[in-house]
Amino acid sequence: MSEPIVEARAIEKSYPQPDGTRIQVVGLTDFSIEPGKIIALLGASGCGKSTLLRILSGLSQPSSGAIFWHGKPLGGESPNVAIVFQSFALFPWLTVLENVEAPLEARGVAAVERRKRALRTLDTVGLDGFETAYPKELSGGMKQRVGFARALVVEPEVLFMDEPFSALDVLTAENLRGELLELWLNKKMPTSAIFIVTHNIEEAVILADRIVVLGRNPARIRSDFNVKLSQPRDRKSGRFVELVDYIYKVMTEPDVEHALPDPESTGEIVMPPGGLKRTESPIRTSKYQILPHARVGGIAGLVELLHDRGGREDLFRLSEELVMDVEDLLPILEACQLLGFAWLKEGDVQLSRQGVRFADGDIQARKVLFREAALEHVTILKQIDSILKRKSDHSINDEFFHDILDEHFSEEEVQRQFDTAMNWGRYAEIFDYDRESGRLVQTEVVQAETVQTEPAPAEHTVENQNSTPTPKA
Repeated sequence: MSEPIVEARAIEKSYPQPDGTRIQVVGLTDFSIEPGKIIALLGASGCGKSTLLRILSGLSQPSSGAIFWHGKPLGGESPNVAIVFQSFALFPWLTVLENVEAPLEARGVAAVERRKRALRTLDTVGLDGFETAYPKELSGGMKQRVGFARALVVEPEVLFMDEPFSALDVLTAENLRGELLELWLNKKMPTSAIFIVTHNIEEAVILADRIVVLGRNPARIRSDFNVKLSQPRDRKSGRFVELVDYIYKVMTEPDVEHALPDPESTGEIVMPPGGLKRTESPIRTSKYQILPHARVGGIAGLVELLHDRGGREDLFRLSEELVMDVEDLLPILEACQLLGFAWLKEGDVQLSRQGVRFADGDIQARKVLFREAALEHVTILKQIDSILKRKSDHSINDEFFHDILDEHFSEEEVQRQFDTAMNWGRYAEIFDYDRESGRLVQTEVVQAETVQTEPAPAEHTVENQNSTPTPKA
């Protein structure tokens, strides 16, 4: 095997918390980027894909472990890499040509030389004739082509791409994938390896020579295998479909170890789930339930769709027909599983009995069922409900729950967790929330019924707190 360009040895990334614990974003991991390959990194939203990219590219330092560039420790020097971002990240006050020249100017390349290289690169990516245009004049696809050109003009040894097609419409994204592959296969790119972070499973199987799937909390390698399919690849071929289905299962069933189908017949190298193991003790981390970032409308929509299809559907087919990437569909599916409305088995999504009741219910009945499920399965909502019942004024400041979440999640994740909890709790009428005052208040109907039902036995259900009876399945 060729010597790796980039090699990560026992790296991990964590962030200290006020209570002395650390939030571990990337678990102990070994990783390498070899020349001559397109490597795709897949994983659910928030699993640490972009964090790993930043560490491998030298933008961020790992909390422990080391990064090696051609076998030598990466110190203060910058490796010969470039990055294409999801958001284009163009300078709006510069023309297309000036945007592409910018990294060369930063490296001290003479004006004549950088102009020549920028023009040549723009021609390579199909932007000849747009040199004097400004970003505001360009479509999304053309803006990303400028991003490609700006990355390639420095002739990077490794080209890193962070969700480069996710901000584009389906047809434009497909076109750019094809153009990227054409440049790579015809050796028109001055780069030895491409590392692409994506949430699109088909995109990974179409482009990559090697696919790595990450688990989360913290990020760890669950599967790492070479794709032995010739280019161009047929989406309808049996092996293509097998690989897509396998990756779906790995991503949607994190507690199950899946074997890559028939690895011997293709010569594929498969790493054990969890990646390379090391004997070092993992950093102590706080454990707390993570809510999937799904809105009530999405949860209800998926339940209704499954109900219309007889209560069961293949996840891959569902994703295709909804024209949704796995990153968009997975949080909704995880929410349905958490609430007990559905479960996933061998790639099929199936409604539970509660899910059928929810689909059959009217507006008020659904609220009752959602409330029951939330108070049974969702830790943060159980805490909020319990505290509000015990407070004399049945209200509390939202900072209290931010402080609880702060002990377990990063600042960005705290806000997402809180927003999701507010969306679910308000829909279920567990509480009202005034964002301006920052206070959560138990709903009036629940307050009144709490007083009325205090002597009642524990078996008294939430269904009795609503005037609309829950329909039977």
